[in-house]
Amino acid sequence: MLLIIAAVLIVLWLLGLLGHIGGGLVNVLLIIAVIVVILHFVRGRRTV
Repeated sequence: MLLIIAAVLIVLWLLGLLGHIGGGLVNVLLIIAVIVVILHFVRGRRTV
């Protein structure tokens, strides 16, 4: 789930970067995506 969220945020960041849309919001999306990926790897896999 976290990886899907991170992937969506990275795609939005790339679209904003390539389209010059969003200004500072683009950098915030990148930071959030990186944090989500790091949290995913730190927590590891959990079984349900």
